[in-house]
Amino acid sequence: MKNNLKEIIITVALIVIAVLLLNPFHFWMPDMMVMGMLAITLGLFGMFASFILRESVVDERDGQHRTLAGRNAFLAGSGVLTLGIVIQGYTHAVDPWLVVALIAMVVVKIGTRTWSDTNL
Repeated sequence: MKNNLKEIIITVALIVIAVLLLNPFHFWMPDMMVMGMLAITLGLFGMFASFILRESVVDERDGQHRTLAGRNAFLAGSGVLTLGIVIQGYTHAVDPWLVVALIAMVVVKIGTRTWSDTNL
């Protein structure tokens, strides 16, 4: 639980900083504050990624839980990106980063599946 507590704290902090970067309260932040928040976001994401990269599977059930979490995360991410592309498509102003992110997710998913089928 102690390891999970660190992961939960970092995840919540990452979400809070990301929401603040969206400026939901419509206050304009000075450029220095935005740069600081971007640096904090990058650092928090690095720590979050390190938790994911050093995960180890203890038994089959643990492996199944991690696989289910990964699948659900992929479906949620690709669903949100697709919804964003569709909504912006109606305004005829699709952000290219949404398309690039969706393509990257799909290519990495297919590439990882192909690699694991042949090498594992």
